[in-house]
Amino acid sequence: MGTLRDKLNDAPTRQRVIDDAVKTIDAEVSDKGGMGGMLIKASYTMVKGLAPGIVPKLLNNMLPEFLDAVQPFHDQAKQSGVDLKQLFAQRSSEVANALLSVTDNRAAKSDAGSLKKGYEKLRPSAQKHVEAALPRLASLVAGIG
Repeated sequence: MGTLRDKLNDAPTRQRVIDDAVKTIDAEVSDKGGMGGMLIKASYTMVKGLAPGIVPKLLNNMLPEFLDAVQPFHDQAKQSGVDLKQLFAQRSSEVANALLSVTDNRAAKSDAGSLKKGYEKLRPSAQKHVEAALPRLASLVAGIG
């Protein structure tokens, strides 16, 4: 069976997951409303404009860590026979924290000043945004394995 990370060893699967993850992020950003949503949309557009292709590149680099972060939840869903979306909803805070620990660690080590600064601006509200994205993320993860 293997881990979610193991499934990335197949190049076409990895590329499909990255493509799906970019679409998921694009959809989540597009759905944001209000003043906070405007900030997120502007920041996302700025990052993509400053470094075209940065989102898929970052996902390619970080995907194994993200999958490691959700692996325990994926395993629990499989073992208990619970739908992954349902488990993510029940444990949304824990899942979001696991994912944010990956980005927090990366941001702390980053030398990219503008990206790091943008992340630091958005980080205080990140928990609620990640939790809101969990239904789409659960679908993405379920499609991997």
